[in-house]
Amino acid sequence: MTYGMNLLLWGTEINESLFPVLEQIKAMGFDGVEVPIFDTNPENWYAWRKKLDELGLKRIAVTICGADFNQISPDESMRKATLERNKRAVDCAMILGADLLTGPYHSALCHFTGKPATQQEWDWAVENLRELSQYADDMGITLGLEYLNRFESYLVSSADELLKLIEDVNHPACKIMFDTFHANIEEKSLGDAIRKLAKHLVHVQVSENDRSTVGKGNVNWDDVFKALKDINYDGWLSIEAFSEKLAVANIWRKMFDSEEQLMKESLAFLKNHA
Repeated sequence: MTYGMNLLLWGTEINESLFPVLEQIKAMGFDGVEVPIFDTNPENWYAWRKKLDELGLKRIAVTICGADFNQISPDESMRKATLERNKRAVDCAMILGADLLTGPYHSALCHFTGKPATQQEWDWAVENLRELSQYADDMGITLGLEYLNRFESYLVSSADELLKLIEDVNHPACKIMFDTFHANIEEKSLGDAIRKLAKHLVHVQVSENDRSTVGKGNVNWDDVFKALKDINYDGWLSIEAFSEKLAVANIWRKMFDSEEQLMKESLAFLKNHA
């Protein structure tokens, strides 16, 4: 396994001020980091690649789209702008030295119409993701799409829905990542969901039900790890934990003692159980 840490634990200011954090992550025994791509200016990622290379840290890029960039918007100009924005995120991933761009960028985070996704919205997602997949493939990047829970997304919020979307896109560079936090809300069985996605699964985020220390909540980790063994998964297990520093997560109370404590105990749990 490759053990990773998502940098959103330290908030959304993803800049060179986090370089000491990268050193700490390396010293703690992690193999790599998930780097959020919110800044889609490719020029700003060369320094990150250099630092990660110096530390010997592997890296995965992750991005999201907010209400200003919605790939399933009825506004054609917004759909086009979103596709271009996501292509820039692919460019940034390439410069970063990542070979995977993960996240729920199939649609806008926490943007709702008050209705289920329409066939037209679905078709727009498929069309745009197919073009993005080809662009990413040309750059040597694989897309790892993520489903969120019903409170954060209405296009896809389950393994079944995301599986259908990926198969409708039908491109070899369009794959799936699995996040235990969202699955813990939406699935009857985390293990069954993992086994269902096995053919397309390229990345796993491990996140506790309260977004804090892995192994201290109510996620059925035995079910998760058994399923990963069943499908012979040997990729990343990347810890995604949040704090008050990430306003969009709506965490307004302290969930752990320190970032250091959370990382140390979560990593030890994974190494002892996965």
